[in-house]
Amino acid sequence: MIEIAQAILAAQKEMGNAKKGAQNPFFKSKYADLNSIREACLPALHKNGISVLQPTVTIEGKNYVKTVLLHESGQTYDSLTEIIFSKQNDAQAQGSGITYARRYGLQSLLCIGADDDDGNGAAKPEKTQKIPIDLFEQLYALFKIKGDKLSEDDFGGIERVIQNKEENLYAKCINHLKTL
Repeated sequence: MIEIAQAILAAQKEMGNAKKGAQNPFFKSKYADLNSIREACLPALHKNGISVLQPTVTIEGKNYVKTVLLHESGQTYDSLTEIIFSKQNDAQAQGSGITYARRYGLQSLLCIGADDDDGNGAAKPEKTQKIPIDLFEQLYALFKIKGDKLSEDDFGGIERVIQNKEENLYAKCINHLKTL
């Protein structure tokens, strides 16, 4: 592990943050897509003798993207990210889930940040507002029914809505799901 560890360290010293250039029209926000994550890390990894593989694997009935850093010495370092998608026999939903897992698996394994104001949002004090249970139940029910029609952007947006606990965003999310 010594050679790959040294190579990862050298690569990380050269890496910058990914650029948030992809647009999420529903939440009017930007995010770092898979290509942006790859652009932030692959040149530095390749320069230091590391390639990236991201095969899908099934373990105990669950599907994962296995992000593997393969060093020219033959040493590897890897992690698993579960593939989550809403509809089992829907290729588009599965493709979105795989892309989402690839993006977050690579970003997480290499500790790649994203340039935007998201860090400022994370530094804000937590809101104490509670979401009425009926709004949460509506969102959950619609998500189960319409989940197969959601894009990768929608999944990320819904995740942020749930984390922010803002009532007006829950209502907006519910209205969006009803239009699908």
